[in-house]
Amino acid sequence: MARFTTSDGLSLHFTDEGDGPALLCLAGLTRNGTDFDYAMPALAGCRIIRPDYRGRGQSDWAEDFSTYNVLREAQDVLELMDHLGIESAGFLGTSRGGLISLTLAAMARTRILGVCFVDIGPVIETGGLEVILGFLGRNPVWKTHAEAAEVFGSRMIGFDNVPESRWRQEVEKHFVETGQGLTINYDPKLRDATLATFDPNAEAPDLWPLYEALAGVPVAAIRGANSDLFSAQTLAEMGARRPDLIAATVPDRGHVPFLDEVEAVDALQLWISKMDRTT
Repeated sequence: MARFTTSDGLSLHFTDEGDGPALLCLAGLTRNGTDFDYAMPALAGCRIIRPDYRGRGQSDWAEDFSTYNVLREAQDVLELMDHLGIESAGFLGTSRGGLISLTLAAMARTRILGVCFVDIGPVIETGGLEVILGFLGRNPVWKTHAEAAEVFGSRMIGFDNVPESRWRQEVEKHFVETGQGLTINYDPKLRDATLATFDPNAEAPDLWPLYEALAGVPVAAIRGANSDLFSAQTLAEMGARRPDLIAATVPDRGHVPFLDEVEAVDALQLWISKMDRTT
């Protein structure tokens, strides 16, 4: 099991497999490196590094929950790259991972070979954020993985034509079965950290300059057609500002696609091929 220690003393878990150009896979807010299991065949030919953020998955929980923020998590990514001796890499960022990738565009632009955004962009829809806050940091009501798998799909907004076996995989990845029922596999204080910085009435920060800082490297964006966090309008604006954007919309998917859908696979492979030509 691979681990490294951050500059503030946390032991973080990561996986490192494959050969080729380095590709950092950055998961969503409450998720971990297993989110990219379904995408692995499409990423063949790359060195795939999948960290668990602080407080998630198999990584240590922080005593100070305020360090569960995008800026600190971006620093952790850079420290992991330094630990592995990786000067530059591509970044596949799902939701929170896409925001970390944007932050890296400001912190360490020269270390970025390309970015693929998965169901996230420079404009975040507040309706989708409110849905996330509804479950963030709370244990599910179900007692077993089997019980959760039976109803999980019906609770996932915007998802259709997903086999039951996939929902069973999902609940096993992200909930721990205990004698008292299912528990989340991340620090519940992630909720406190998020609520401390979330103000629905505040003006959203302008992230477009960070997106535009990615000029000169291949950029892709994959959107779930039914996403409540990443609008079709934002995807269109990303394409208007970057005519070379590799854009894909995955039907029957909300936030977020699994990344083994044909539209996602095609976009990922085209993006990787463009990064290969620029390295």
